[in-house]
Amino acid sequence: MSTNHTYGQRDIPARQDMIVTKWGARFHGRRFACAIGRGGIKAVKTEGDGVSPSGFWRIAGGRFRPDRGAQPTTGHIKFSPVLPSDIWSDDSTDPHYNHGLKARAHPFSHERLRRADRLYDIILISGWNFPDAVTAKGSAIFVHNWRRPRYPTEGCIAFAAPDLKWIIAHWSPRSRILVR
Repeated sequence: MSTNHTYGQRDIPARQDMIVTKWGARFHGRRFACAIGRGGIKAVKTEGDGVSPSGFWRIAGGRFRPDRGAQPTTGHIKFSPVLPSDIWSDDSTDPHYNHGLKARAHPFSHERLRRADRLYDIILISGWNFPDAVTAKGSAIFVHNWRRPRYPTEGCIAFAAPDLKWIIAHWSPRSRILVR
């Protein structure tokens, strides 16, 4: 079952929720600068539009670069290592759309998770259109390290590395991301 949904009257943010706006994020009483999608925040998301979709999301899991010593310390999010063959499908015609795969060669469009830069040293996999992906609704909405302050993403939410580590350390099983 997909864990994302549109924000509504019955959804009340709690202290353990991270609230993300175009101005930044709030979590556990702290404020953080963050980067969002180059298309801003919108209720309707399509593949490749650069939009950060609005709504509540859960964290479905995490990935980290073991060769860079990036393993986070938390008991609430299950992390697995990013290996050289790890990719994420972003092709809505792929039967594995919006899922991670291990492949040296893949006939569909995808994103390599093992990058030369540090953006994906730590990745939180959001529940946006995952695990039950709807074709062309958007893929790979991650929470990860930013390139630099406020530099836009392709739809993900990005933080300074120390802030992301702090967020992970304070994440609880009841925490959600609210993008509005």
